[in-house]
Amino acid sequence: MKRILVATTNPAKLAEYRILLGEHGLEAVALNEAGITDSPEETGATFEENALLKARFYFARAKMPTIADDGGLEVDALSGAPGVRSHRWLGEESDNSDAALVAEVMRRMEGVPNGRRAARLRAATALIYEDDGQRCERIAVAAIEGVIAKKAWPVIRPGFPYRAVLFLPDRNIFLGELGESDEARISQRRQALDRLAPDLARIARG
Repeated sequence: MKRILVATTNPAKLAEYRILLGEHGLEAVALNEAGITDSPEETGATFEENALLKARFYFARAKMPTIADDGGLEVDALSGAPGVRSHRWLGEESDNSDAALVAEVMRRMEGVPNGRRAARLRAATALIYEDDGQRCERIAVAAIEGVIAKKAWPVIRPGFPYRAVLFLPDRNIFLGELGESDEARISQRRQALDRLAPDLARIARG
């Protein structure tokens, strides 16, 4: 099975990628398994810029097919916030723990009427690999649409805080209620990888 580097330090995200990439005939390799310990500064103004920045950084070190993503929560009533700052929304020197981020969403959305609670988890996924000596860069963007619940789901999955606040009306369930396998079937990362399927197939064929 061909190997592909998954450029994330988030164990929950890595676990999801292991499931998804396995379906494309690829073995996900973690950064520590590749002996990579340094990381780039995420200076991009968009998810796409940060995803590509990370993919280029790690591809240069690993010299193997590399996938990286950047994403977060976009809330319409908050003008798209927290957006690209989803994991450091409360400031670099503040408590950006999962619980603190969930609490901040609830605080800012208090009193917002039902019709203005639309939100989504969006992700941009960048893929870099070599094909016949040519460097290929691809990027795909996808999202899970929902609404911000009036009350957060009490169980916060480590590394995925916003799944406790995003409710999926069409399924009548919190995103955070889904198990890893069920969530992987509908996740924004799955959608993005589906769009990258021709490239993943090329990598798998070697």
